Amino acid sequence: MQALVLEEKGVLALRDIDLPLTVGPEDVKIAIHTVGVCGSDVHYYTHGAIGPYVVRAPMVLGHEAAGTVVEVGENVRSLSVGDRVCMEPGVPDPSSRASKLGLYNVDPAVRFWATPPVHGILAPYAVHPAAFTYRLPDNVSFAEGAMVEPFAIGMQAATRARIVPGDVGAVIGAGPIGIMVALAALAGGCSRVLISDFSAEKLAIAAAYPGIEPVNLTETTFAAAIAKATGGWGADVVFEASGSAKAFDGLFDLVRPGGAVVLVGLPVDTVRFDVPGAISKEVRVETVFRYANVFDRALELIASGKVDLKPLITGTYAFGESIAAFERAVEARPTDVKLQIRVQEEN
Repeated sequence: MQALVLEEKGVLALRDIDLPLTVGPEDVKIAIHTVGVCGSDVHYYTHGAIGPYVVRAPMVLGHEAAGTVVEVGENVRSLSVGDRVCMEPGVPDPSSRASKLGLYNVDPAVRFWATPPVHGILAPYAVHPAAFTYRLPDNVSFAEGAMVEPFAIGMQAATRARIVPGDVGAVIGAGPIGIMVALAALAGGCSRVLISDFSAEKLAIAAAYPGIEPVNLTETTFAAAIAKATGGWGADVVFEASGSAKAFDGLFDLVRPGGAVVLVGLPVDTVRFDVPGAISKEVRVETVFRYANVFDRALELIASGKVDLKPLITGTYAFGESIAAFERAVEARPTDVKLQIRVQEEN
């Protein structure tokens, strides 16, 4: 079966590869329709590793996906052949202590698509547990279905923040995840969300959503903008979604006393963490690693129309152009948010 294979750092190939397609009693086989190009996919391509996860053998990329069920296991009752679905890419050990605590996203044994040594799903077919496969409502397209996965990260961040209706939120970084976090914060009850970046183009995309207020860091500091918007009090919840070590400088100047800081981005460099700044305000610090127990709710918000992710899809490539899609993602064009690859057309 042909797939997009990361052979090694910096080398992609669209070639045949033997992938496991045996359908177990609790599994479904899915004809993949649309796959999003994630920043982690690109990072593996350009760097060959993310932290302790190192590409040591050829690996199929892709984990943001939607498709159609073409076969179901004998014990599956929740899905049928022909159902349009999206898939949660991380499968934990259900008997692990983390899973029993409801924290299956941090289960050390979790198998996550396109995380070494686990293959991703940029291929025509994939087999996946039915328990982590979700039927798409009729009004949700395959392209939107493939956006549920990145939006689930925003949902996890909003959930960890414990937003109170009317809160003022602030998001550092207007990249794909930053915008997803801002939208999830609004859906979770924030009255408005300020979002900062150096890219005017990305800020313009974010500002098209009602309730999101852009702050261009080439013109002012985020601290000054938040102080002006809150009468000097500070944001109730601050989300760090840039992954930049520099974002931690003055981080606790942005949040109100007793507020929350939610860490979403993954810095490559060591950060300077202002412990006195956090303690003096009794700031609650939360962390986000992927997501747990929010995938279905993310899908429901999209289906309801309360969250519209379609404007964030800025480029779609055919499966045969997968390498070109990744080359464009590496360019990091300021007008791009989410690129997608259409593996197969609808019948």
